[in-house]
Amino acid sequence: MVKIGKSSVESTALGLGTNAVGGINLFPNLKDETGIKIVKTALDSGITLLDTAFAYGMGHSEELIGQAIQGYDRSKFVIADKAAQDTSGDEVTINNSPEFLKKAVNDALKRLQTDYIDIFYIHFPDDSTPKDEAVAALNEMKKEGKIKAIGVSNFSLDQIKEANKDGLVDVVEDQYSLLHRDAEKDMFPYLRENNISFVPFFPLASGLLTGKYSKAVTFPDDDIRHGNPDFEGSRFESIVDAVNGLKPLAEKHDVTMAELILAWYMKNPDITVVIPGAKKPEQVSSNAKALNTTISDDDYKQIDEAFQNL
Repeated sequence: MVKIGKSSVESTALGLGTNAVGGINLFPNLKDETGIKIVKTALDSGITLLDTAFAYGMGHSEELIGQAIQGYDRSKFVIADKAAQDTSGDEVTINNSPEFLKKAVNDALKRLQTDYIDIFYIHFPDDSTPKDEAVAALNEMKKEGKIKAIGVSNFSLDQIKEANKDGLVDVVEDQYSLLHRDAEKDMFPYLRENNISFVPFFPLASGLLTGKYSKAVTFPDDDIRHGNPDFEGSRFESIVDAVNGLKPLAEKHDVTMAELILAWYMKNPDITVVIPGAKKPEQVSSNAKALNTTISDDDYKQIDEAFQNL
């Protein structure tokens, strides 16, 4: 188990990202019953952290999780939630005001059908609210027992520092993967110094790090991967080569490529919890096997170096 920042929250090092659970605004053809089964499969497989957000289906992901967790011991798993999207006007805006965040927590509690949320993140920074004031509002909710840990997501390092003026930030969630490593330079040293946990999103880089792509694959214009530099030209080919080069190591451990890559994240001292998503319960079961996959220091170094110069 790993500890979340300075809080009392503890979790397995592997969680479940739930943007495909009820995220009907993000993915086509999602079925509610499949989403509920994905959540139940995670909990049944020993995964103890569920990462959701209001933005995943504008509350629908939270609602499905609220249904899925009924009958489970609430003290045995962790819910991480996020909010910033204000839908009270004609257009969706980003809002970090204390009033909005307090209401967001209370509304999320109802959708999740629970008395508390273990980790609550400010999902995106707005342009006007002082970040330490936004965090102070969440700290009031923490004192009331409605949340247990405070997080920020998609914040720049300067915004993280502003948010953490009073030392109240427990965890940061941001993009990081073997392919996108900017956080190693400046963010990770600050988080280490301040006992702030880190949770990367897109750890499997939209499937690129699972070994399922060949160089010949192409994507239609309306596909989310179309136009993504990671999926184009020589960079795409170099990534495919790097992943393929690790196949003997995956075979040595008798694991899938995804399990091997997830094991690397879990061994990385700068990463607290890794939260791959899933569109099928079988993917959750497979990813959960990474909890029992141990790689050596040499294995870790080999994986690390395979993606250093891309």
